[in-house]
Amino acid sequence: MAAKARRARKSYTPEQRKQILQTADRDGLTANDVKKKFGVTPVTYYSWRKKEGISARRGGGGAGRSASRNAGGGGDLGSQVRTEVRAKIQNILPEIVRTEVSQYMDSLFGARRGRGRRRA
Repeated sequence: MAAKARRARKSYTPEQRKQILQTADRDGLTANDVKKKFGVTPVTYYSWRKKEGISARRGGGGAGRSASRNAGGGGDLGSQVRTEVRAKIQNILPEIVRTEVSQYMDSLFGARRGRGRRRA
């Protein structure tokens, strides 16, 4: 079998990268669209997005995302939400684990009806 020939790697200037990312964001292009239009592989495109701090589009639209991302001042809403959710989970998790373990133990060994069972 013959080895597959590789194309020479193309380098992009920081300005070219910025222009491609801005165009993709403005026009709502997917990674495959970027590949067709600019010849940038999806892996490279996502790498550039990550380096620029551009988040994934899941469930969002094009124009509003950029405005909220660049608004600044109030901090990152996603980070605040994650912090609050993490704190709530840490508060309720011990009770959930205790209940689940207790139910599992009861299913294995049978419920102990009132004999010295302690609750924390």
